[in-house]
Amino acid sequence: MTDLSAPLDFARGPAWRNRLALAPLTNMQSNDDGSLHDDEYRWLVRRAEGGFAMVMTCAAHVSQAGQAFDGQLGISDDRHLPGLSRLAAGLRAAGAVSSVQLQHGGRRAETRLTGLPVVAPWDDPDKGAVALTTAQVEQVVQDFVDAAVRAEKAGFDGAEIHGAHGYLLAQFLDTRRNHRTDRYGGSADNRFRIIHEIIAGIRAATVANFQLGLRLSPERYGIVLDEARTLAGDVLADGHLDYLDLSLWDAFKEPYEEAHRGRRLVDVFMDLPRGATRVGVAGKITDVASAQSCLDSGADFVLIGKAAILHHDFARQALADPAYRATALPVSREHLEAESVGPRFLDYLATNWDDFVA
Repeated sequence: MTDLSAPLDFARGPAWRNRLALAPLTNMQSNDDGSLHDDEYRWLVRRAEGGFAMVMTCAAHVSQAGQAFDGQLGISDDRHLPGLSRLAAGLRAAGAVSSVQLQHGGRRAETRLTGLPVVAPWDDPDKGAVALTTAQVEQVVQDFVDAAVRAEKAGFDGAEIHGAHGYLLAQFLDTRRNHRTDRYGGSADNRFRIIHEIIAGIRAATVANFQLGLRLSPERYGIVLDEARTLAGDVLADGHLDYLDLSLWDAFKEPYEEAHRGRRLVDVFMDLPRGATRVGVAGKITDVASAQSCLDSGADFVLIGKAAILHHDFARQALADPAYRATALPVSREHLEAESVGPRFLDYLATNWDDFVA
């Protein structure tokens, strides 16, 4: 049985000091131009000080057109480098491996913020989105590659490609609506293509020890579970990734699809051959027992979200106490302020997360 305190090594990049990583969490604490704000720096570095092995930023937009929410961290321009470099250095000094999550909002981007038209794999009048041309898709691939190079230049140990949660890359996976007639739509292989091209492009453009991950959500957003399993199997087999991050919302629930009922969602992926690529899971992991259950099921590591908001030192506490669990919700504003949750993040939690803030 693998223990949560066991170090984790990778084909590329530094080993992690334990099996607990900070999930990439929208926190709306960056400056309006995408540069790092002191509140976001404190929020992330405090988690590194709290014992998490790897600390990942929120989704950082790889192009101006991709910005999806207020206060979003940017990695789309060299003007973001000073703040990113400061953050990478702070995380390293606190003992954590560092990563930037790379994201494009697609049809979920906000013209109000970007000043640019909303783009998507298909025309979407309801969202005011226009279909990307083939050349524009190729530019999106390059934007992800350029952002990863920027992360490397800033001193981060690696990056994660955000292919989940209905943002642009997940939109290409949508079986319901991605009926493009070029090489990026229609068949499953075509819909997967943009992700494979981004992975290969980043691997070719970064140094040999750059640690690269991919986040996938295997349900919702028009994604079919069997296809998600196929894509996961593909990226595990090709050896370009160092880890696959499965965002399951609830790792222990049954799948939505009738054909897959009768087992937990986490178990759908654990038998896939993975070679040297590691597999992590996220979704309602708020105590040591559930984290350990994921490892016992075959995961290599777990990503902690809500519990890491509540406790900057969830990792340290979990490694010290097998019975440890996050405090029950709701919690006071004072509690969150003491955990280095800044005012904008606090307001976001109070407004958008039911029963989080008392």
